[in-house]
Amino acid sequence: MDRRTWLQLLGLLSTASAANSQQRPPATTPPATTAPGDGGRGGRGGFQQQPMRITKEQVAAALTLLGLNFQDAELDLMLRRVNSALYNYEALRKIDVPYGTEPAFAFHPGLPDRQPIHGPQRFFPTVVTSRRGHHTAPADLEEVAFWPVTRIAPLIHSRAITSTDLTKMYLARMKKYGPKLLCYVTLTEPLALEQAAAADQEIRAGRYRGPLHGIPYGVKDLFDTKGIPTTWGAEPFQSRVPNEDATVIERLNKAGAVLIAKLSMGALAMGDLWFQGRTKNPWNLEQGSSGSSAGSASATSAGLVGFSLGTETLGSIVSPSTQCGTAGLRPTYGRVSRHGAMALSWTMDKIGPICRGVEDLALVLHAVYGPDGKDRTVGADPFHWEPHRPLTSMKIGVLQSAFDRMQGPQKALYDQALADLKKAGVEMTPVDFQEDLTQVRFLLEAEGAAAFDDITRDGQVRTLKGQAAQDWPNTFRSSRLVPAVEYIRAQRARTLLVEKFEAFMKDWDVVVLPSNALLTTTNLTGNPQVVTKCGFIDATLQSGEKTPVPRTIGFIGRVYDEGSPLRVALAYEQATEWHNRHPVAALEKALVS
Repeated sequence: MDRRTWLQLLGLLSTASAANSQQRPPATTPPATTAPGDGGRGGRGGFQQQPMRITKEQVAAALTLLGLNFQDAELDLMLRRVNSALYNYEALRKIDVPYGTEPAFAFHPGLPDRQPIHGPQRFFPTVVTSRRGHHTAPADLEEVAFWPVTRIAPLIHSRAITSTDLTKMYLARMKKYGPKLLCYVTLTEPLALEQAAAADQEIRAGRYRGPLHGIPYGVKDLFDTKGIPTTWGAEPFQSRVPNEDATVIERLNKAGAVLIAKLSMGALAMGDLWFQGRTKNPWNLEQGSSGSSAGSASATSAGLVGFSLGTETLGSIVSPSTQCGTAGLRPTYGRVSRHGAMALSWTMDKIGPICRGVEDLALVLHAVYGPDGKDRTVGADPFHWEPHRPLTSMKIGVLQSAFDRMQGPQKALYDQALADLKKAGVEMTPVDFQEDLTQVRFLLEAEGAAAFDDITRDGQVRTLKGQAAQDWPNTFRSSRLVPAVEYIRAQRARTLLVEKFEAFMKDWDVVVLPSNALLTTTNLTGNPQVVTKCGFIDATLQSGEKTPVPRTIGFIGRVYDEGSPLRVALAYEQATEWHNRHPVAALEKALVS
């Protein structure tokens, strides 16, 4: 019997064992009543007799699911080794593997011969800072609530406003609108006021750390914060309090930013439903904010934080940014350390900013990216941000077929967006790429099932609010039947996809596309994507009234080159006014409803 054959049953045997413990039909061929312990490769190491708990019928049924049909004699031979494997699995499950433990393998985007970007970082932000007196604060500080960091930072640096006053303003807005939006889990008010006071003191002393110094922000509640609950939005972890900060929190602390809130997220990073309810879209509170960086997009859009951090595995930055009308950046896989962040899919999880302006995305990425000696997937390539880079020097494609398939109001909206890009000096060549490997999305589900196997086994997964067929509990249970061989085959197919997409992107610095186009492909290949608001379509409220909801346009780039899609997105933002529209009326209406 080939060892590889029984490995295919890895995901099936525990289910078969559970069924067998309740009802054990007699084996049609009972060659033995005990199974030898697995002595390792070659059978060495001795044998220990164990009861035979997996029957021939159960093995045959499992093989049918895998599309395999073996002869009776082959099944008889398999029984001893399959039963022996079951005892090994049970012994393995007794080992305490902490949630933060990474598998002993890693995904790296790009081709094996990819050469890292060399030379020093080129980072030239356009934030204007100057001496005190050169900037004037508005009479009502709340007017700056919707401003991007690029406008707020000069006020902080020149001491026209203090970080403490700014922090108190955002905290007040969070307390006022947050309960309506269900966009935060924990306010970090004592820490925030302490960090803001420290920022003010440093700035008065002339020790300005940069454009994030003194800026209040929030993070998706899957980033560890020392001594502050980090709940992952899920019932089993409501009392979880980490004893150290995630790397991104450490780096934002170093940049002088002020943490005011742990923001809501779909439970265990799916959707916008968490243990307190569904996070709302500030433009239309009858809609959820999408997920799973639900609170990050909602709070940023509503002007409750200066900026936020989210994560994406398969659309969790792009989707809520589109729903809530924010600028979002999904960086290259391996650009930002995931140390101290909840793992859903070790080979697909990515960390990125959600902001109100494109250049803010660059400022935040600059503060958090790069190796930390803790996440083995992080590359050392410098991040280049050149906002004045000539557009004529760039090769820009457009996924025209995806835009052409749109109909009605969306078609008109995106036709106008492409026309505005052309007016901004963006020359685009039609390109085409067909997304043809979406079936390997089960990689995410299998890794998620492995990450949360403990709460699946002990039943805590049943406490999550979402219990429908598409929700995590059912997905985790179903994914227990994914064979190891099929998982590895899918990862090999993913390699072919990476090769195909690298060949497609080699001729283009940026490809413009609808935000949700190629979402599976680019999350599997690890390519970066930027989205920014490009207009509004009408949604119908329960009252029959129409209300505008935002849409975004997307820009993808080559791996480790976020600067190029950011540059084209900035050109679009500067040529339009959509980024200046905010959900003020909808928020005020929500307060009286």
